[in-house]
Amino acid sequence: MTDIILTPSAAKRVAFIAEKQAKPAILRLAVEGGGCSGFQYRFGLADVVDTDDCAVETDGVTLVVDPMSLDLVRGAAVDYVEDLGGAAFKVTNPNATAGCGCGSSFSV
Repeated sequence: MTDIILTPSAAKRVAFIAEKQAKPAILRLAVEGGGCSGFQYRFGLADVVDTDDCAVETDGVTLVVDPMSLDLVRGAAVDYVEDLGGAAFKVTNPNATAGCGCGSSFSV
């Protein structure tokens, strides 16, 4: 099983944002305590891949996750979706037992 997946749609969006900000195309996904359901996802561009990060590459874009966060998102897919509600990165997490209406927090 792959630890985590970055979809081509998400990779394309990260590449676009990184180019605009003149940063490397590295997206960091972290899980923090908080949100409506107990944990929440945090995304940001990273300058480097840390030695203990799990890193996957899609279309020249790297997704990195720290070891503690990886325990909570192992097997997940990070996608970028645009719909009537807006556009956002979305995590499909098989470890989440419950989520919230906003889609940005979860519980395990």
